[in-house]
Formats: sequence, C-alpha cells, structure tokens
Amino acid sequence: MMPSLYSGVSGLKNHQVRMNVIGNNISNVNTYGFKYSRVTFQDLLYQTLSGAAAPTEDKGGVNPKQSGLGMNVASIDKIFTEGSLQNTGKNTDLAIAGEGFFILSKGDQHYYTRSGTFDIDKNGTLVNPANGLNVMGWMAAEDVQGNARIDTSSDVGRIQIPVYGKNPARATNYVGFKSNLNLTAPIVTPEMTEADRVQASVMTTIDIYDSEGEAHQLQVQFRKTAENQWTVAANLEGAPATSLDLAPAAAAAPAGATNEVVLNFDTLGSPLNLTDTAGNTINTGTLTANLRANIPGREAININLDLGIVGEYTGVTQFASPTTTKAYTQNGYSLGYLESFVIDDRGVVTGSYTNGQKRALAQVALSIFTNPGGLNTEGETLFTVTNNSGMAIVGEADTGGRGKIRAGTLEMSNVDLSEQFTDMIVTQRGFQANSRTITTADQMIQELLTLKR
Repeated sequence: MMPSLYSGVSGLKNHQVRMNVIGNNISNVNTYGFKYSRVTFQDLLYQTLSGAAAPTEDKGGVNPKQSGLGMNVASIDKIFTEGSLQNTGKNTDLAIAGEGFFILSKGDQHYYTRSGTFDIDKNGTLVNPANGLNVMGWMAAEDVQGNARIDTSSDVGRIQIPVYGKNPARATNYVGFKSNLNLTAPIVTPEMTEADRVQASVMTTIDIYDSEGEAHQLQVQFRKTAENQWTVAANLEGAPATSLDLAPAAAAAPAGATNEVVLNFDTLGSPLNLTDTAGNTINTGTLTANLRANIPGREAININLDLGIVGEYTGVTQFASPTTTKAYTQNGYSLGYLESFVIDDRGVVTGSYTNGQKRALAQVALSIFTNPGGLNTEGETLFTVTNNSGMAIVGEADTGGRGKIRAGTLEMSNVDLSEQFTDMIVTQRGFQANSRTITTADQMIQELLTLKR
C-alpha cells in the first residue's frame, strides 16, 4: 500500500516542476529572444514480483510481474525554434533570421544570446545596455591602398563605432574614363583657327583632391589629330606645370614630358595603344596615363588616368555616335565626419560621412553550436558553453549555416500561449489525479486499520 503513496508523491512533485516551467514560459511571453522549455517525464523504478520464464515443451513462457514505483523528470529541453521578428526602426536593434547567436563578453568570459537589444555607450562601444556586456565582432582596418578591410579569420573583439569621428582627407590617385569619342569628328589641324580648334575638341572636367582635402578641377581635353587617333591633354587648376606621360607614377617625369599623350583606336572602335611624347607606348592591358602636378605648399600630385583596356569597350571607345566621354570616377575626398551608420544582413557596419564616403567600420559576429540544446541558461537571455553543447563555431552571418542579421528588428519570444495553456490544463489534471492516488491509498490504509475493530 505504501508504494502507491510514494508514486503519487512523485507525480505531485514532478507535475509541480512542469508547472514551474510552464509558468516561466508564460511569464517570458514578451521577453525578446526568449526560448521556451518543455518537460518530459519517464517512469522511475520497478519492483519485480516474479521474473520471466522461458517456454518449455510442456507449457508456454511466463512474462515478468513488475510493480512501478512512480515517475521522474526525464529532461527539461530548451526549444530553439525561431520567434517572429518585430520591427523597431532602431538601427542597433538586431535579430537573427535563421540559426546562430550573438556573442557578448565580459572580460574573457563569452556569453551567447538571441536577444539583440543593443546600443552604443559613451565610448562608442556596441553593448547590451541592460548589463553592459560588449557585442563581439571584427573591426575594419585599412589596407595598403587605404581601403577598409575586415579580417573575419582573426579573433573577435569589441565593436566600436566612431560616432562623429573623422574620415581624413585622401588625395586622388585614380581617375577613370568611360563612354565614346565620335568617329566622324573633324580632325584638328594647325591651320584651323583657335576657335575652330576649341569647337572640334572635347573637354571633360572632374574635381580631384590634394593631400589636404582641397578640391581642384582637372580638365582633360580630347582632340582628333588623325584617323583613329586622338591627342589627350590634361591641366590641373592651381598647378603651374602639369605633365602627362606613361612612366610609372612613382618615377620622375621623363625628360621633355608635356601634358599630352596620343590615344589610338583600331577599326573596331576599341583602344589600340597609348603613346607619350618621349616615345613610350602601352599596347596591352589597361591604358593608363600618369598625371604629375605640383601645387605650391602641397604634396606632389600623381594621378593615374584610366582610359580603358586594349581591345575592350569598358573605357573610352570610338564609334560613329555622339561624343559622351567623361571622367566618371575618382577616389579622392575631403575631410568628413561620421553622421550615420547602417548594419547589413552580414552584420557589416557601414558608416556614412559628410564628405559623401561610405566606409566599412566593423562586422558583428555570430556563433553556432552542434548542440544548442546543451547550452547552459544563465538568465538575462544569456547562454554559456557546456561539455555537451560543443564549442562555439564563430563566423560571419549568412555563411556556414548561420542566419542573416536583420537590423531595426528584434526577435520575439517563441512562447505559444495556446500551447502553454493547454499544457497547463494537462499538468493540472495530472497533479489532481496524483493527489487522488494519495487520498485513495490513504482511505484504503484507513480501512485496513479499522479491521482490528
């Protein structure tokens, strides 16, 4: 009789555990990034009254007789299904569409979370403002060309966004040209008047920048001097002397260099070669003329003028169509200040500066686990690694099974209230049934005790 009491007690205790878990799920129905838990039960121990017997020639086999001694909690599983995404409009609010966890740190201790309620502290560090934990990722660094690069193969570190920080001026060292020179344009001859020569020439202008960020107007003139041949001349505003040649940009201008080079085309309208006044010729690859200029009080200016690729039509061409040639790009800029930033699907933080430049600043890292259910829950929607979760596999978002990062959104709790309320009813009935087991067993014991009367 007594085992039935203890079986009922085990049912009461363990259904209470399940109710505790359900209550915790419901209380966190509006907690960002929360993942609900479920309780599974298993039978406990069995008292064997008689063992099994194998069949014989005279009779069949006999099954064992066993009496159960109650139940126990088999597991409390964390369910990592994705919650719905809620739009917040705040660019530092991040959610993960797919698998993965954000990495937070306190010193050398790393935590993992699905809640992306992040903000920037006074030092510009991206943090969780509720507990001050740092959001981990990679900072951008400049390569030898001055371009921002992010090395995601390196260790993760803090992410700092230089709010209102400066983007130093960069001197122009490249100007690219595109479009077309009209094949039917008149040939410019020495006998023509100056007005006619100007009328027959094509002039394109673009602002370039010196080392201190001051803009100067670069004028490049194209004039047809023979069939399939155009002379290219360059002048830079504020520069007393300008030379244009084919010597490497790092070398000194050749003796007798002028501000002109000759661009020749083949009969198919693509660039053929480029020649300077010193007799140097480029007839393969990219046709680049090197502009050299000196502005008083500034560093010397060296700019590569990209006129196109031999045999291709990506740069300057010559067809019987209206002239549209222009300088379409240059890589210099003045001093700028960071005025805003955005975070894309891969977690790259891109800053927009007042000088019109956009620059990669950092990248948010994500981690995945072989067994996320093995993570240890630490509270505050944080998890830590355990022996059964596997090590964190850190990398970029949208790669290696990791989800995409959605800026301006937050992941809601994955708690389904209808499911939880149903489980609550089932748990309540289970608790009631186990209590009836105890009261009924008590009545039976009471009847037994009254036999003596």
